[in-house]
Amino acid sequence: MYKTVGKRLLDFLAAVTLLVALSPVLFIVSILLFIVNDRKVFFYQQRPGKHEKVFSIIKFKTMTDATDEDGNLLLDKDRLTPVGKFVRKASIDEIPQLINVLKGEMSLIGPRPLLIRYLPYYNAQEQKRHSVLPGITGLAQVSGRNMLNWDDRLAKDKEYVENISFLLDLKIFFLTIKNVMSSKDTAIDPQSLMLDLDEYREKA
Repeated sequence: MYKTVGKRLLDFLAAVTLLVALSPVLFIVSILLFIVNDRKVFFYQQRPGKHEKVFSIIKFKTMTDATDEDGNLLLDKDRLTPVGKFVRKASIDEIPQLINVLKGEMSLIGPRPLLIRYLPYYNAQEQKRHSVLPGITGLAQVSGRNMLNWDDRLAKDKEYVENISFLLDLKIFFLTIKNVMSSKDTAIDPQSLMLDLDEYREKA
């Protein structure tokens, strides 16, 4: 009952409540990013959701569009602004995904939506992550966030899908708050810690 009805209802009510409660933060961050990012506040990217249905994830834009002399985007670490670093470290960049939750494209809790190009690299068990709505936070994030290797991270997603319950979601929610408050396991530039999944699997 919770998995089919209750979870979605709680997602909707929580997303509305959080958007209202965090509106002052959203307003201030939007103004700052508008100034430092050449009037670009939000970042949109196509991600696979439930049943691999593609949707546009919404995040605060933490990097500029600076390019080299050949027109290629600079490395993430070179495009990350001081404001962007703070927004990432505090996980504020994820807050706009509450809009995705309202639209029914995401859940508060679930496997994080990864890149479309990763789809061919999941094994049969790991593909279970797409049997549920992706989440803003999940079991993998409170178990090590970007510090986990890909195999462990995807295993945590599978574990979550196979054990969804109200109590598990509640536990993940409060652990997320704890981790955000302490900035535990936060990587400002995840690329500096691990390979992309496709590169990781091809080298394995």
